[in-house]
Amino acid sequence: MSEEKTSSKAGLLEKFVPVLLLLTVVLAFMVGVLWQKVSTIEKGGTAGNPTTTDTGTGDISGKLTEDQAKKVPAVTDADHIRGSKDADIVIVEYSDLQCPFCQQFHPTMQQVLKEYGKKVAWVYRQFPLISIHPRANPAANAAECVAALAGNDAFWKFTDTVFSDQDTYLTDAGLKTAAVKAGANGDDFSICFKDSKYQSTVDAQQKGGEAAGITGTPGSFVINKKGEIWLVPGALPFDSLKSTIDTALAS
Repeated sequence: MSEEKTSSKAGLLEKFVPVLLLLTVVLAFMVGVLWQKVSTIEKGGTAGNPTTTDTGTGDISGKLTEDQAKKVPAVTDADHIRGSKDADIVIVEYSDLQCPFCQQFHPTMQQVLKEYGKKVAWVYRQFPLISIHPRANPAANAAECVAALAGNDAFWKFTDTVFSDQDTYLTDAGLKTAAVKAGANGDDFSICFKDSKYQSTVDAQQKGGEAAGITGTPGSFVINKKGEIWLVPGALPFDSLKSTIDTALAS
């Protein structure tokens, strides 16, 4: 009788093993898909952006159509600009101060300015991914406070400081330290930051990026004198970004 029970249990186990294996494979697939989506969001994913060829929205080079280019908010004196908005090339970056790929891309953009000098200007716009980066929105607010309190140069000093060490400077205390280092008055900054005084500015910049086709960070537009625009998704290395800039200059 015990042998029959043992045999029955073994038979049931044999039946369940394939099912368990199938469930394991399905679960692994779902985890992989979820991980890919998160990575895509942070890197400036390709879903629906003009660098893909299967959406019908643009060509493989990343150059926008005229209709798409019209959706990119124009650069104005209200923007945070390194260089002149009248430069031969203006690169508009939508960024997230907590994003590790944005941190990686920041020195690449600094290298671009050194390489091209006055030919290239850099515009920074806020695009906090609040669903995965809880400190991105406070940091964006802090950056706008610094800009309002101490000016454009201070904004860039603040941004450089935060990206130099996100672990240190993304706390409330760290943001204040970075703001004071950049030249803002500490007490004035605390009041501005506590009130999220420039949340509407952050929201407007992000909505403008979304309307233009930005799906993740960093997401950048390379704009030449003719008004032609190329989308640069993700933290591309210097050589790749240089190739797009040179194409825009020669167009």
